[in-house]
Amino acid sequence: MIMKHAIHPPDSAKPLAPYTPAVAAGGFVFLSGQIALDSEGNLHIGNIATETRQVMDNVGRLLEAAGLGYQHLVKVTIFLSDMAHYATVNEVYGSYFSEVPPAREAVAVKGLPRGVNVEISGMAFRS
Repeated sequence: MIMKHAIHPPDSAKPLAPYTPAVAAGGFVFLSGQIALDSEGNLHIGNIATETRQVMDNVGRLLEAAGLGYQHLVKVTIFLSDMAHYATVNEVYGSYFSEVPPAREAVAVKGLPRGVNVEISGMAFRS
């Protein structure tokens, strides 16, 4: 039987659907997709750079609640509303990593929750 533990950062917005923001299982922490929703429930989608920063800050809050940091991410998936955002998202995303960034893919999808332009999910490992 796999033991899993729910991670709910105290200052996060309530999930929009029935899911857990992050789940720890074994040495891994699995992060649900994060959008540019701040802790008060406001979306920050006017500018792709601002939106991506909010998403990455949300990822960071999940990691912190699990006792981890960005350096613990081993795999990330980036969902984009349009590949035209790819370069800007890469620039902002890359600024969060000082060492080896995680493995990842970036894909364009037909639509994302609440009309956002970027959503990021990931896996972290407790070393």
